[in-house]
Formats: sequence, C-alpha cells, structure tokens
Amino acid sequence: MKLTTRGHYSVKALLDLALQPNHQPTSVKAIAQRQDLPAPYLEKLLIELRRAGIVESVRGAQGGYRLAQLPAQISLGQILEAVGEAVDPLVRHHPEAEHAEDWVTLTLWRRLHQKLREALYSITLEDLYYDARSWQAAQGESTSFMV
Repeated sequence: MKLTTRGHYSVKALLDLALQPNHQPTSVKAIAQRQDLPAPYLEKLLIELRRAGIVESVRGAQGGYRLAQLPAQISLGQILEAVGEAVDPLVRHHPEAEHAEDWVTLTLWRRLHQKLREALYSITLEDLYYDARSWQAAQGESTSFMV
C-alpha cells in the first residue's frame, strides 16, 4: 500500500490542526503555508474530511477548520477512507477451484489484508504526532513542527 498525495496532505493538515492551542480553528491559508501545501487542493481535502466528521468548519473572522474529535480518536484508516484512499490494497482475486495453490495464496492475502486494515484503524493521529515529534528530535530539529 502506498500513501498517495491525497493521504499524505490530509495527514499533514490534520497533524497541523492537532497542534492548535485550545482546539482553536485555523485557516486553510495558514495550514497551507505552514505545511507547504497548495491551498486550493487542501481546501478540497478539508471539505471531504468535514463530510466524514473528522474536522469541523468554523465561520467568522477567526474561523477556519479544527478537529472534530481528539487526535487519539481519529485513525489513519478513517482519514484515508475520508479522502478516497483505498484501504483495500488487494486486487480482487478469484482463483479456480482446481488450483489448490491459488486458494492458499488467496487465504494468505486475505489474512494479510485483514492485518493491514486492523493496523490502519489502530494507528491514531495522536500516534503519528508523537512519531513525527520523536523523529524530529532524533534529527536534532527544533520544536517548530512541519510534517
């Protein structure tokens, strides 16, 4: 499974929102600048994430987007599904009944798929945040945060 631009940008934007003090909303322009993302594309992704209930929009001069849930309650699987990423990495395979090795292979891939799916839904935005912070610390980077 490969994380596409849609998935990567979505995770970066959500990690940026997770950093906002007191759950304050932030504008698409501000997120785009901090994370070096194209604002029009980011806006489309945030709309999809809002429809999925992952973020909420706040109107007004100090409006923008904010997380609709705590980072610990948002899974990578939810994020990817919200922006149309496939969490089903397997091609639909239908082996012929007389080929036993095809059934063995199919069973193996089904089990691997299930484990991958479980992993995607067990990794939270909070986990990704701490992983990114640990990586930055190991690289000797300052506390500024760009995913």
